[in-house]
Amino acid sequence: MSKARLVVTAIEIERRSVAEVAAAYGVARSWVYELLTRYRTDGEAAFEPRSRRPKTSPTAIPQSTVDLIITVRKQLIESGLDAGPDTIAWHLRHHHQVTVSVSTIARTLTRQGLVIPQPKKRPKSSYLRFEAEQPNETWQSDFTHYPLADGTDTETITWLDDHSRYALHVSAHRHITGRIVLDTFRQTAAKQGFPASVLTDNGFVYTTRFAGGRGGRNGLETELRRLDIVQKNSRPNHPTTCGKVERFQQTMKNWLAAQPQQPAGLDELQALLDTFVQIYNHARPHRSLPHRATPATAYHARPKTGPGTDRSTDTHYRVLHDIADPAGKLTLRRAGRLHHIPIGTEHARTPVLKLVDDPHIRIINAATGELLRELTLDPTRDYQPLGRPPGPPPKNRKPDPNLGSGLSGMS
Repeated sequence: MSKARLVVTAIEIERRSVAEVAAAYGVARSWVYELLTRYRTDGEAAFEPRSRRPKTSPTAIPQSTVDLIITVRKQLIESGLDAGPDTIAWHLRHHHQVTVSVSTIARTLTRQGLVIPQPKKRPKSSYLRFEAEQPNETWQSDFTHYPLADGTDTETITWLDDHSRYALHVSAHRHITGRIVLDTFRQTAAKQGFPASVLTDNGFVYTTRFAGGRGGRNGLETELRRLDIVQKNSRPNHPTTCGKVERFQQTMKNWLAAQPQQPAGLDELQALLDTFVQIYNHARPHRSLPHRATPATAYHARPKTGPGTDRSTDTHYRVLHDIADPAGKLTLRRAGRLHHIPIGTEHARTPVLKLVDDPHIRIINAATGELLRELTLDPTRDYQPLGRPPGPPPKNRKPDPNLGSGLSGMS
């Protein structure tokens, strides 16, 4: 018998006083009075467990935000794109000007029954992660299959930048041959510059090292050695070595399968691939990149490297992560001296990348790639002024020539 039933029995049946019963059972008299009121109103239901959920929650997100989260998730799934809490948070912040924490979005999806349980996977901590430090330091390449509307098989080749996950080249073909691999590499290099190294699996279109010496080097191997580009190949049966391009192809095929009109020929498939690459590079946040930036932002934020670049002796260039203080200022230490660099109060608490090519400095929004300021450091001054007049900026002030407008002005 529960304590609540014993208390009610002692008072209602045995006619004992509230004070006596409260003292005997070690409970507050206020609780006894509340229990008696509930029992006399609801009867036996008074002994059933009740929810402790508060009647109001001042910090809860409004229903309109809940509806927006559900709508964004539905749109992403219907488009064949990733629709996890991180991705939804990015779209809410950048497209709807609504800031909601990732954990709140995850709880909202769970309460709405929109989370699909998945089997336990290998923990991420067990993987040895690697990532190139600069764009064009390593390109990954692979090809995959995708059927046309009539079931005809096609093959799609991808060249992907390892540092930024930027899709450099994606094209569809009937069959991938060594000549196609070489041609697509040359087309990509003509547009983006040559990489310092290339990472692929051991398919014969990429390497003949397991061919037993028959036929010599193929076209790609010969081209890479001519250009002094390092060629890297994964070990057999280790697909995670080329995991970035493998994961890209998975996302790409999920998106293609979600399209209502499946391609009937190579031209239609290529048109869909071009659309996907535009979305992937410029409109879709990437969870593996700092601040969920897009691959295009990460690819253009840093200077590109190339063949024969000895990065181990390049101590003149620095890439620094920082967050502007509440006054919109950053600090930079040079030659043992600390310098203060303002970027404007409108950029307070903004995560940035400081690209230092001594003494030239570029400050970039780490999430959007926008160039916030570009300057040549004056080593004789602690404070590096913006060049604005003192006081708050006028409402109709002309754009400051010291501030950039974005990556489009850098290319």
